[in-house]
Amino acid sequence: MSPHRNGNLSVMPLQEFVLEGFQGGPQTQALLFTLFLALYVVAILGNLTMIVLITLDARLHSPMYFFLKNLSFVDLCYSSVIAPKALANFLSSSKVTFGGCATQLFFFSLLATTEAFLLAVMAYDRFVAICSPLRYPISMRPSVCARLVLGSYCGGCLNSILQTSFTFSLPFCSSNRIDHFFCDVPPLLKLACADTTINELVLFAICGLIIVGTTLVVLTSYGYITVTILRMCSRGGRHKLFSTCGSHMTAVSLFYGTVFVMYAQPGAVESMEQGKVVSVFYTLVIPMLNPLIYSLRNKDVQDALWRLGQKHTAT
Repeated sequence: MSPHRNGNLSVMPLQEFVLEGFQGGPQTQALLFTLFLALYVVAILGNLTMIVLITLDARLHSPMYFFLKNLSFVDLCYSSVIAPKALANFLSSSKVTFGGCATQLFFFSLLATTEAFLLAVMAYDRFVAICSPLRYPISMRPSVCARLVLGSYCGGCLNSILQTSFTFSLPFCSSNRIDHFFCDVPPLLKLACADTTINELVLFAICGLIIVGTTLVVLTSYGYITVTILRMCSRGGRHKLFSTCGSHMTAVSLFYGTVFVMYAQPGAVESMEQGKVVSVFYTLVIPMLNPLIYSLRNKDVQDALWRLGQKHTAT
C-alpha cells in the first residue's frame, strides 16, 4: 500500500505499534513485572474461585450470585486482555500488530463497558430484593436475569464497535510508539495525523453517558435501599443487609471512580503518565480486589468456601 499525503505530512500505513509501557531502568521494570504478575495471578485465582464456588454450591444459585459470577467472568477476561502483553513488555520492547492493537482495544472496551452495566444491574437486583421482596422471585426470574446480562454484553459490544471503528479510521503518523502499556483510545489519538476533536468528543460523550447513566441507577437503587434498611426494626437484619450492600458499593466506587478520572473528563487524554497509573487500577487492581471484597464481606460466600473445603477434606 502506498503512502498518502495529509497536508505537508507524509502518512505511512502502519503495520505494527510499539508499546512503550512505563519509564525506568531494569530494576524498575523488574519491580513492575513482579507487581503486575502478582496482581494478575491473584485476580485469576480469585475470580476463578468465585466462578467455581457459585457454580458448585446450590445455596448460591440466586440472581445476586448469578450476576456476581458473570462479574467474575468479566474481570477474569478483562485482566487477561491486558496483563500478558504488559508483562511481556517489561521483559523486552513489546510490539503489537495493527490488527492485534485493534483487537485488544475492542475486547478491553467491550469488557470494561460490560462491567459498568453489570454493576448497575447488581444494584437494581439488590433494590428489588430489599425494597420489593414479595415481587423479587417474579421480577428477577432466571429469564429476566439472563436478559439483563445479555443486555450488558450487547451494550458493551456496541460501545466497543464505536470506539474501535472511530479510532482506527484515523490516519496515523510514521511514529508508531504508543505511550502506554496497552492499546487504548487516548494514547492512540496522540499518534493520529488528523484532527481528533470529534473522536475526543465521542469518547467523552459515550463514556460520560454510560458512567452517568449507570451511576444514577446505582445511586437511586441504594438511596431506596438505605431508606428501607433504616426503617427495619431488627438490628441484625440491618447489619447483614448493610454488609452485603457495602461490598457492592465498595466495588462500584473503585470502578466508577477510576474510569471517570480516565475517560469522563474533557482533559483526561492530556496526561498519559497519570493515565497509566489510573489504568493499572481498573485493569488489574480492581479485578483482583473484587473477589476479595465479595468474599471477605459476605458471609454466604465464606460459608460456601468452608463447605467446599470440608467436602474436599472429606474426600
